[in-house]
Amino acid sequence: MAEPKVKRHRSTAAVLLTITGIAAAVLALCVLFIYLSGIRYIRVRSPEGDIKFLGRVDKNGDPITGTIVYENGVRAKVDLEKSEIVYSNGDLYDGPLTDLRRSGQGRLIYANGDEYVGTFRADRIDGEGKYVFQNGDEYEGGFRDGVMDGEGVYRWLKEEGLYDVYTGSFRAGKKEGQGVFVWANGDRYEGGYAADQKSGYGVYVWQNGDRYEGEYVADARSGRGKYTWANGESYEGIFKNNVMWGEGTYTWPSGRTYTGYFENGVIVRVLSEE
Repeated sequence: MAEPKVKRHRSTAAVLLTITGIAAAVLALCVLFIYLSGIRYIRVRSPEGDIKFLGRVDKNGDPITGTIVYENGVRAKVDLEKSEIVYSNGDLYDGPLTDLRRSGQGRLIYANGDEYVGTFRADRIDGEGKYVFQNGDEYEGGFRDGVMDGEGVYRWLKEEGLYDVYTGSFRAGKKEGQGVFVWANGDRYEGGYAADQKSGYGVYVWQNGDRYEGEYVADARSGRGKYTWANGESYEGIFKNNVMWGEGTYTWPSGRTYTGYFENGVIVRVLSEE
């Protein structure tokens, strides 16, 4: 009679090796499936910190759909098939990305209602574009690092259809250099600016016909200049804080003139000693 066969038991190491092999094969298949489906994890280092993306990319490795996470905690849902990126703070962007940052010509609608259309560089507004504020103001021109810089036009909405308009130079978000400011009430100024204030030589014409041409300091008529009233009177001389103050000549329409010293806008007569 034949002896019964004895079943051989596999060692624990062999079992673990088999399980590990199966797991590795499954993992490899999963990775291959993810890779073939275009799913990628991308991390980009920037001056503001790491930017991370997980989602589907095109053949060039550019995001199509997925999620971007920024160093500051803001997240963005990317769906470039719909031409939109929706940020967790409520902003909406329509435009291209380079290294996971806004770049090139795009449109950004802020959660507060502001809207910008123009050039982006390294995730910032930079270059030529138009910014419309939710209160109706608007600026069109140059930007640098997110603020107005270069030549541009700023329009302040005063009431429906009426604007104060400045056309000229900006620097670091303020009027700087030469420009023209036209108020909705008809007043007009053309001349220099510094740190958002009239500065240097300028010409101001009021809607009532008055006119001043001369020097400005810190938004006020200060220095040498000439003021001509609509009624024909004029003063030419020194101004201080918008009033006649110093040596000057006042001329009446009749041709009569007074040359002497003015203080706080009035003639100061010096009595001679006997």
